[in-house]
Amino acid sequence: MSNVVLIDYGSGNLPSARKALAVAAGDAARVVVSDDPEIVASADRIVLPGVGAFTACMKALEARPGLIEAMNEAVRTRGAPFLGVCVGMQLLATRGLEFGEYPGLDWIAGEVSVLKPSDAGFKVPHMGWNALSDISDHALLAGLGEAPHMYFTHSYAFLPSDRADVIAGVDHGGAFAAMVAHGNVAGAQFHPEKSQAAGLRLLSNFLGWKP
Repeated sequence: MSNVVLIDYGSGNLPSARKALAVAAGDAARVVVSDDPEIVASADRIVLPGVGAFTACMKALEARPGLIEAMNEAVRTRGAPFLGVCVGMQLLATRGLEFGEYPGLDWIAGEVSVLKPSDAGFKVPHMGWNALSDISDHALLAGLGEAPHMYFTHSYAFLPSDRADVIAGVDHGGAFAAMVAHGNVAGAQFHPEKSQAAGLRLLSNFLGWKP
Protein backbone atom coordinates (compact mmCIF):
# COMPACT_ATOMS: atom_id res chain seq x y z
CA MET A 1 0.00 0.00 0.00
CA SER A 2 1.41 3.39 -1.00
CA ASN A 3 1.63 6.37 1.36
CA VAL A 4 0.06 9.68 0.35
CA VAL A 5 1.25 12.53 2.55
CA LEU A 6 -1.00 15.56 2.97
CA ILE A 7 1.33 18.25 4.27
CA ASP A 8 0.25 19.99 7.45
CA TYR A 9 1.87 23.41 7.71
CA GLY A 10 -1.03 25.29 9.27
CA SER A 11 -2.77 26.19 6.01
CA GLY A 12 -5.54 24.45 4.15
CA ASN A 13 -8.73 22.59 4.92
CA LEU A 14 -7.02 19.42 6.10
CA PRO A 15 -10.07 17.42 7.30
CA SER A 16 -11.94 17.86 4.00
CA ALA A 17 -8.83 17.25 1.91
CA ARG A 18 -7.93 14.13 3.89
CA LYS A 19 -11.45 12.74 3.62
CA ALA A 20 -11.60 13.34 -0.13
CA LEU A 21 -8.21 11.72 -0.67
CA ALA A 22 -9.21 8.73 1.46
CA VAL A 23 -12.42 8.27 -0.53
CA ALA A 24 -10.52 8.52 -3.81
CA ALA A 25 -7.82 6.12 -2.60
CA GLY A 26 -10.08 3.41 -1.18
CA ASP A 27 -7.88 0.49 -0.16
CA ALA A 28 -5.11 1.38 -2.62
CA ALA A 29 -3.32 3.97 -0.49
CA ARG A 30 -2.95 5.26 3.03
CA VAL A 31 -3.41 9.00 3.58
CA VAL A 32 -1.14 10.52 6.23
CA VAL A 33 -1.34 14.13 7.48
CA SER A 34 2.11 15.24 8.56
CA ASP A 35 4.85 17.87 8.61
CA ASP A 36 7.50 15.37 9.72
CA PRO A 37 10.45 15.68 7.29
CA GLU A 38 11.22 11.95 7.47
CA ILE A 39 7.65 11.01 6.58
CA VAL A 40 7.49 13.61 3.79
CA ALA A 41 10.87 12.62 2.33
CA SER A 42 9.79 8.98 2.00
CA ALA A 43 6.27 9.66 0.71
CA ASP A 44 5.02 7.91 -2.41
CA ARG A 45 2.84 10.91 -3.30
CA ILE A 46 2.48 14.38 -1.79
CA VAL A 47 -0.41 16.85 -1.66
CA LEU A 48 0.20 20.43 -0.55
CA PRO A 49 -3.00 22.31 0.40
CA GLY A 50 -3.19 26.04 0.96
CA VAL A 51 -5.60 28.75 2.05
CA GLY A 52 -4.63 32.37 2.57
CA ALA A 53 -1.91 34.68 1.29
CA PHE A 54 1.12 33.50 -0.73
CA THR A 55 3.75 35.05 1.55
CA ALA A 56 2.14 33.82 4.78
CA CYS A 57 1.87 30.27 3.41
CA MET A 58 5.44 30.25 2.11
CA LYS A 59 6.73 31.50 5.44
CA ALA A 60 4.73 28.80 7.22
CA LEU A 61 6.44 26.15 5.08
CA GLU A 62 9.84 27.69 5.77
CA ALA A 63 9.12 27.76 9.51
CA ARG A 64 8.94 23.94 9.66
CA PRO A 65 12.58 22.82 10.00
CA GLY A 66 13.60 20.49 7.19
CA LEU A 67 10.17 20.41 5.52
CA ILE A 68 11.06 22.08 2.22
CA GLU A 69 14.25 20.03 2.03
CA ALA A 70 12.17 16.87 2.55
CA MET A 71 9.74 17.95 -0.17
CA ASN A 72 12.66 18.48 -2.53
CA GLU A 73 14.05 15.06 -1.67
CA ALA A 74 10.75 13.32 -2.39
CA VAL A 75 9.61 15.30 -5.41
CA ARG A 76 12.71 16.69 -7.13
CA THR A 77 15.18 13.91 -6.34
CA ARG A 78 13.03 10.73 -6.15
CA GLY A 79 10.29 11.88 -8.53
CA ALA A 80 7.28 11.35 -6.26
CA PRO A 81 4.09 12.74 -7.85
CA PHE A 82 3.07 16.06 -6.30
CA LEU A 83 -0.20 18.00 -6.32
CA GLY A 84 -0.54 21.54 -5.00
CA VAL A 85 -4.05 22.82 -4.27
CA CYS A 86 -5.12 26.49 -4.38
CA VAL A 87 -2.29 28.42 -2.67
CA GLY A 88 -0.44 25.10 -2.65
CA MET A 89 -0.39 25.41 -6.44
CA GLN A 90 0.66 29.05 -6.31
CA LEU A 91 3.66 28.22 -4.11
CA LEU A 92 5.09 26.27 -7.06
CA ALA A 93 5.85 29.61 -8.74
CA THR A 94 9.15 31.46 -8.84
CA ARG A 95 7.65 34.35 -6.91
CA GLY A 96 4.42 35.75 -5.52
CA LEU A 97 3.36 39.40 -5.70
CA GLU A 98 0.82 39.40 -2.87
CA PHE A 99 1.69 42.07 -0.28
CA GLY A 100 5.06 42.61 -1.94
CA GLU A 101 7.36 40.21 -3.75
CA TYR A 102 8.29 36.93 -2.08
CA PRO A 103 10.08 33.85 -3.51
CA GLY A 104 8.18 30.61 -4.00
CA LEU A 105 9.41 27.04 -4.45
CA ASP A 106 10.30 27.78 -8.10
CA TRP A 107 9.33 24.28 -9.20
CA ILE A 108 7.38 25.69 -12.17
CA ALA A 109 8.69 29.02 -13.47
CA GLY A 110 6.25 31.91 -13.25
CA GLU A 111 4.68 34.38 -10.89
CA VAL A 112 1.49 34.81 -8.89
CA SER A 113 -0.34 38.11 -9.33
CA VAL A 114 -3.73 39.59 -8.50
CA LEU A 115 -6.74 38.77 -10.65
CA LYS A 116 -7.78 41.72 -12.82
CA PRO A 117 -11.06 40.91 -14.58
CA SER A 118 -11.70 42.93 -17.73
CA ASP A 119 -15.34 43.44 -16.70
CA ALA A 120 -16.36 44.92 -13.35
CA GLY A 121 -19.19 42.39 -13.27
CA PHE A 122 -16.66 39.71 -12.41
CA LYS A 123 -15.91 40.03 -8.71
CA VAL A 124 -12.65 39.38 -6.88
CA PRO A 125 -12.22 37.09 -5.07
CA HIS A 126 -13.25 34.57 -7.70
CA MET A 127 -15.53 32.38 -5.62
CA GLY A 128 -17.83 29.57 -6.65
CA TRP A 129 -18.26 27.05 -9.45
CA ASN A 130 -16.67 27.58 -12.84
CA ALA A 131 -16.05 25.38 -15.87
CA LEU A 132 -12.56 24.36 -16.91
CA SER A 133 -11.58 25.12 -20.50
CA ASP A 134 -8.78 24.31 -22.95
CA ILE A 135 -8.28 20.94 -21.28
CA SER A 136 -5.18 19.17 -22.49
CA ASP A 137 -4.69 15.46 -23.01
CA HIS A 138 -3.16 14.87 -19.58
CA ALA A 139 -3.56 11.87 -17.31
CA LEU A 140 -4.75 14.04 -14.41
CA LEU A 141 -7.71 15.22 -16.50
CA ALA A 142 -8.75 11.84 -17.89
CA GLY A 143 -12.47 11.18 -17.83
CA LEU A 144 -13.47 14.72 -16.82
CA GLY A 145 -15.04 15.70 -20.13
CA GLU A 146 -14.68 18.98 -22.02
CA ALA A 147 -15.87 21.44 -19.39
CA PRO A 148 -16.03 19.99 -15.86
CA HIS A 149 -17.14 22.39 -13.15
CA MET A 150 -14.82 22.92 -10.19
CA TYR A 151 -15.05 25.04 -7.05
CA PHE A 152 -12.76 28.10 -6.86
CA THR A 153 -12.03 30.63 -4.13
CA HIS A 154 -9.04 32.92 -4.70
CA SER A 155 -7.94 36.48 -5.54
CA TYR A 156 -4.57 35.72 -7.15
CA ALA A 157 -3.61 33.55 -10.10
CA PHE A 158 -0.49 31.67 -11.20
CA LEU A 159 0.97 32.89 -14.51
CA PRO A 160 3.51 30.27 -15.72
CA SER A 161 6.41 31.50 -17.83
CA ASP A 162 5.85 28.61 -20.25
CA ARG A 163 2.31 28.31 -21.60
CA ALA A 164 2.98 24.59 -22.14
CA ASP A 165 2.84 24.13 -18.34
CA VAL A 166 -0.89 25.05 -18.32
CA ILE A 167 -2.99 21.90 -18.74
CA ALA A 168 -6.41 23.49 -18.09
CA GLY A 169 -7.71 27.03 -18.03
CA VAL A 170 -10.66 28.93 -16.63
CA ASP A 171 -12.24 32.28 -17.46
CA HIS A 172 -13.34 34.88 -14.92
CA GLY A 173 -13.30 38.14 -16.82
CA GLY A 174 -10.15 36.85 -18.51
CA ALA A 175 -8.44 33.49 -18.93
CA PHE A 176 -5.87 32.14 -16.49
CA ALA A 177 -4.44 28.79 -15.39
CA ALA A 178 -6.77 26.43 -13.56
CA MET A 179 -4.23 23.60 -13.59
CA VAL A 180 -0.50 23.42 -14.25
CA ALA A 181 1.84 20.48 -14.64
CA HIS A 182 5.52 19.96 -15.37
CA GLY A 183 7.00 16.50 -15.08
CA ASN A 184 5.84 14.95 -11.80
CA VAL A 185 4.69 18.30 -10.36
CA ALA A 186 1.12 19.53 -10.79
CA GLY A 187 -1.20 22.09 -9.26
CA ALA A 188 -4.91 22.93 -9.20
CA GLN A 189 -6.15 26.45 -8.48
CA PHE A 190 -9.57 25.06 -7.56
CA HIS A 191 -10.40 22.81 -4.60
CA PRO A 192 -10.89 19.18 -5.70
CA GLU A 193 -12.08 18.27 -2.20
CA LYS A 194 -14.99 20.72 -2.65
CA SER A 195 -15.73 19.85 -6.27
CA GLN A 196 -17.88 16.75 -5.74
CA ALA A 197 -17.65 13.95 -8.32
CA ALA A 198 -15.34 15.81 -10.71
CA GLY A 199 -12.94 16.64 -7.89
CA LEU A 200 -12.88 13.05 -6.66
CA ARG A 201 -12.16 11.84 -10.20
CA LEU A 202 -9.21 14.23 -10.43
CA LEU A 203 -7.86 13.01 -7.08
CA SER A 204 -8.30 9.42 -8.23
CA ASN A 205 -6.36 10.27 -11.38
CA PHE A 206 -3.60 11.80 -9.26
CA LEU A 207 -3.37 8.69 -7.08
CA GLY A 208 -2.86 6.57 -10.19
CA TRP A 209 -0.66 9.07 -12.04
CA LYS A 210 2.66 7.73 -13.33
CA PRO A 211 4.50 10.75 -14.76
